[in-house]
Amino acid sequence: MIKIGIIGGSGLEKLNIFNKINEISVETPYGSPSSTFFCGTMEGKEIYILSRHGRNHSISPTHVNNRANIIALKQLGCQYIIATTACGSLREEIQRDDFVLADQFIDFTRFRKNTFFDSFETGLHHVAMPAPFSETLRQQILHSASDLNLTIHPTGAVITIEGPRFSTRAESKMFRLWGADVVNMSTAPEAMLANEAEIPYAAIAICTDYDSWKHDEKPVTWEDVLKVFNQNVVKLTELLIKVIKDI
Repeated sequence: MIKIGIIGGSGLEKLNIFNKINEISVETPYGSPSSTFFCGTMEGKEIYILSRHGRNHSISPTHVNNRANIIALKQLGCQYIIATTACGSLREEIQRDDFVLADQFIDFTRFRKNTFFDSFETGLHHVAMPAPFSETLRQQILHSASDLNLTIHPTGAVITIEGPRFSTRAESKMFRLWGADVVNMSTAPEAMLANEAEIPYAAIAICTDYDSWKHDEKPVTWEDVLKVFNQNVVKLTELLIKVIKDI
């Protein structure tokens, strides 16, 4: 049976897509994941849903135990991971409410545990990551989005910052010069670890704001981010269900 892990981001702490829900706890060599797992079946597939920041959004980005989250999904036998995330747009053409399917990342975090290979005692481990997001999974998501008539940007480079603060205007402008298209606080460490764990990973981002580079926009606030994300939860949930059915 195909097993799929879903990592719910901001606004999806209590994602419920099952008629009958089981809740399980998983322990890992790296400690406890961010939350228990809601699990169930859909279209003959087993689905495991994890809340990145905890069920009550109590875990700040820096302290998300990404290693435990990813290895727990590995222990559960997940063959795919689909992550959701809120993000800020760094491009005029990427507007609020737009979906973006990342194909590249830039890691601008400072304090995350972003590798399973703390030691080379058992051999060297330098994982190649020129295309860090699963192209097979990305194409499936794009196909499912097309079937639902959802507008989604098919590519985008996401820069992941440490947080929890938002960017300064100078940083936001710098990210644009570096070639980033959207900014968030979660994706890069997850993608790195999923690659090391050899689990195909894809991230669906919803643009909620324009970070701080646009002078004709008010500075981003958390309340604005959550408001826009919540307005799109129904569409995002429909997309996740369609992707699960189509895999």
